[in-house]
This record gives sequence, C-alpha cells and structure tokens, in this order.
Amino acid sequence: MPPRVFFLFPLATSLSTAEPIGSIVRHDPALEQLIAPDAKIEYLAGGFTWSEGPAWEKAENRLLFSDVPNNTVHSWSEKDGLQVYLQPSGYTGPKRYSKESGSNGLAFDAQGRLISCEHGDRRVSILTKNGGKRTLADNYQGKRFNSPNDLTIHSSGAIFFTDPPYGLPKNIPDAQELEHYGVYRIDPDKTVTLVIDNLERPNGITLSPDNKTLYVAQSHRPAPHIIAYPVNDDLSLGEAKILFDATEQANQYPGMPDGLKVDTQGNIWTTGPGGVLIISPEGKLLGHILTNRRTANCAFGDDGSTLYMTADDDLLRLKVLAKGHGF
Repeated sequence: MPPRVFFLFPLATSLSTAEPIGSIVRHDPALEQLIAPDAKIEYLAGGFTWSEGPAWEKAENRLLFSDVPNNTVHSWSEKDGLQVYLQPSGYTGPKRYSKESGSNGLAFDAQGRLISCEHGDRRVSILTKNGGKRTLADNYQGKRFNSPNDLTIHSSGAIFFTDPPYGLPKNIPDAQELEHYGVYRIDPDKTVTLVIDNLERPNGITLSPDNKTLYVAQSHRPAPHIIAYPVNDDLSLGEAKILFDATEQANQYPGMPDGLKVDTQGNIWTTGPGGVLIISPEGKLLGHILTNRRTANCAFGDDGSTLYMTADDDLLRLKVLAKGHGF
C-alpha cells in the first residue's frame, strides 16, 4: 500500500517557527500497532551543538544525553526540566582536543551505573556511585581506541561498543593508533576483544531482546546499512547480514544510519536519513519518523512507551504504542 503521511505540530515549544516539527510516513500497516495515527512529536529542549547518546535512568525517572562538542551530559525530566548533569563528560585534558571531544553513547548497567563512550579521553568509562569515574577500557593490544562512540550491554554484563574516528583531532596526524575502525567487546573481567574489523564507519549498536543478534549501524555514504550479526554462546559473532540498506532514504534526506534501539517485539528504531526509521526484525521498513533535523540517536523512556530523539541541536519525544526493550 502507498505510504500515508501524518503531519505533526509542536505542542508547547520555544521554537520560533510555526512550521510542523515533522511527519510520520507509514510504509506498512504493522506500524499502526507501534505508533498511533494522532501521535505528535514534542519539542522538549534545544540550543545544543550536537545532541547524542540518550539513555533513560529509571531510578531517577529522567533522560541523560550528551552534547558532544560541548563536552557535557545533560539531564531532562518532567519534574526538573533541563539541567547540566556532568561536565566535562568525555575529555579531561587541559587544552582543546577536537571538535567532538565529549561523551557520546550512554547506557546504564544492571546496577544502575552510567557507562559512557568518551571521544576525547578515548575510553569506555563507568561512573561509580560515590567514587567518580573508572576506566573500563581505553586500548586494544596497547593501542589507544579512536573515539568510542556507542555501546550496548549484553545480559551477561559484556559491553559491545563501536570505535569510529569521529572524535579524533584533525590537527594531529598520528593520533590514530589502530589501523581499523572496530567493534569491540569488553567482558566483565575487562578483557577486550575485537569482534568486527571490516566496517568503514561503525556507529550505533544494539542487541535484540533475546541477545541473540547484534545490530550495527554503518554511517558510510557508499554503504548506509543496518547490519545484523548472530551472537554465539561464547559471545563471538557469526556471519554478517545486511538487514536494511538505507541508500534510498539517504538519497532523499540528510543523515546516515546512526543510533538505534529495539522494542519488545524486536523491531529496530534507528536514526538515519531524515529522522528515525522503524524496521522489522526481518528487515522490512515499517515507517519513518521525519523530524526535519539531522537525528543522531534515540532511546525509550518513561514506562518504555516514549521515544526520545536527540535531533541536531534539539531534544524531541514521541509517545508510541510500542514498548522499548528493558522496561
């Protein structure tokens, strides 16, 4: 059936434009079960340089997200609105390092501790309850990571994360120590394993609800793909499969596949060209949330039925019928 478009208008917003925030394109009837026809995109906050890496903190009923260039993690909640949560968030050096030096992807572990991918300090860190940050990993075989970007946590406690070059300084030719842009796994004993070494721009990453499939978004113009990898019992990965090719969307809208999450039914909600694409576990495009902004990442929050979107310099949300995995 042809896609149907619903135009969405902002609710309370400080935006200076009366134009709609965006629209929802429905490519498949299955989307009716995931997003209501009258759902509206809401503007929550803005003025960031590049918002990224949202994660819902259940214990405090709030969203945390990164402003990467400004080296800051913000919090947002219905109760307290927008606040600075952590600064610096990803680079602690005395001098300017790069244009994207702050934290990027965020996640909470089973104990409610914040895990961060840090561009500037080139590490994956954990924020302890009372003792500041500790480094989980900052190198592979003695060579520093490029700029850890996004992460997902396996039920075993192992952390999978991507390591593209986006946070590397342009003025330091030898800053890159590794010859590849890899995907790594940090085991609970802090052993670091390279699990993928053949992607040009690995970016967003998440696991299926049963932890049996790892999804990686590749933000590479010649190959804008969502790639699925079987996860073996020993947490090694099986043969890659291109689940979704976003070339058609990339030819229409700005942006590349980026951050992604899954709902309880296994559907993938991935930011990408034009906003957020909703893809079935079989790789079928069900719908497209057009935000009219370059949209970096998304996360489910509240009771799991709110999709928060870090969209360029804004924070947006959409109430949905689906429920994010983990709630």
